[in-house]
Amino acid sequence: MVISTSFGNMEILQIADAVAREKNIDKDVILDAMEGSVAIAARKKYGYDRNIRSQIDRKTGEIKLFRETEVVDNDYQSEELDEEGNPINKETKILLKDALEKDADLKVGDFLIEPLPPIDLGRVAAQTAKQVIVQKVREAERERQYEDFKDRVGEVINGTVKRIEFGNIIVDLGNAEAVIQRNSVIRGEAFRVNDRIRAYIENVSQENKGPQIFLSRTAPEFMAKLFMQEVPEIYDGIIEIKGVAREPGSRAKIAVVSNDSSIDPVGSCVGVRGARVQAVIAELQGEKIDIIQWSADSATFLVNALAPAEVSKVVIDEEKEKIEAVVPEDQLSLAIGRRGQNVRLASDLVGWKIDIMTEDDEATRRTEEFHKVSGLFVEALNVEEIIAQLLVAEDFSSVEELAFAEIDELAAIEGFDEDVAKELQQRAKEYLEQKQEDVETALKKLKIKKDLLDFEGLSREILVALGENNIKSLDDFADLARDEFIELVPKSGLKNPEIDELIMQARAHWFKDEEAESKEKA
Repeated sequence: MVISTSFGNMEILQIADAVAREKNIDKDVILDAMEGSVAIAARKKYGYDRNIRSQIDRKTGEIKLFRETEVVDNDYQSEELDEEGNPINKETKILLKDALEKDADLKVGDFLIEPLPPIDLGRVAAQTAKQVIVQKVREAERERQYEDFKDRVGEVINGTVKRIEFGNIIVDLGNAEAVIQRNSVIRGEAFRVNDRIRAYIENVSQENKGPQIFLSRTAPEFMAKLFMQEVPEIYDGIIEIKGVAREPGSRAKIAVVSNDSSIDPVGSCVGVRGARVQAVIAELQGEKIDIIQWSADSATFLVNALAPAEVSKVVIDEEKEKIEAVVPEDQLSLAIGRRGQNVRLASDLVGWKIDIMTEDDEATRRTEEFHKVSGLFVEALNVEEIIAQLLVAEDFSSVEELAFAEIDELAAIEGFDEDVAKELQQRAKEYLEQKQEDVETALKKLKIKKDLLDFEGLSREILVALGENNIKSLDDFADLARDEFIELVPKSGLKNPEIDELIMQARAHWFKDEEAESKEKA
């Protein structure tokens, strides 16, 4: 092929138009790729060490070649020399005095642009030019796909099954390909090539081999989006989805609330004769869906979430983010569900751990706790059992609570007066003081090191428990994993994130020491 100012100029523009339409990318991208390929072919003829640029006129298709040479100061010395001491980049630089002979307006830093005659591309050069164009077009196509889909994460999209590879489904989206990984397909689903498929765009990432569009049919958000499509009130914002918990292909729970008191959120999602929810169920291969009325009150929300089981009592421990649900004996299996599915989904929906127990179990546990705490009061305060039981009946559960309670509160207990209240409180404080002395004595005896004693976040009781298990320095504590700490101090009262944070703080000085050693070596 001969590239000149008189051959194929309009054909070049027509080819660029055709490729741009076919690949749905900008025509200028095609022309830029053509310019780059011509420049590469020209360097093969004029030398790879020259800066050669090509230009295609966007109106006429005329191709022009130019050589660009940077103007440098007259005393310029190249820092890049070959073995004989000659400048390597002599073809890309020109001294100012030489440049002024060709263009009197040039100054240092400008580029001397000189036109070059057209070239005749040989077979190899033409093939190279074609490869460059194909590569540039492919890169532009990938960039367009990424730009088209990067802001569409969270949408539900329709496509066609193109092929199936090792359980992963490759989906044709029309102008791009996406993948549904095998763990993002609902269990029991079977798709064949050319089947229509609907999925949730979970992630779009830019990788070396091009944009990767990941779809999912198992994501909780997929169900939420399906309800949004089927229920106009959700789409309009009248009804809000507060949470979704799924075991894909089996069962799910979705919590909804209405921003309009006149609209029933559950009834709206179910639809007339269940039409709306059935449409979602059909898309999800028969997945059973419980539609739950959301409530800002944790106890009410939990009761709703455990439906269809009936809950008679709820005990909430906000500090541990734990809920105990008490149910009648005949509701236990229903509340737990098959293989624990109902309580597991309710826990995911509420976001707290849920323990299910029967009324008889709860009564037995309360009796055991009553006797345990009352026994503690008998021993710590040296009082009769009847007094200890009165304290427990008034919801006192520890000696600390009693020691710092208001005297009037204690005196108001039936059978108590102010003198009794003061005496009980004095005994409680003496017990705590003695307990603290015993802890300090134990710490000295265990020879806990100062760095661990001074470490913030560990109570003295925890330090004693650690010391008894031969954890006596900050490094010893830093070496522990969370599970080991819980095993050594099962009653620490610390949550898992708090334990992790303390261990990481204890390890902080290790990294500082490593940094210091690195600086010394440097």
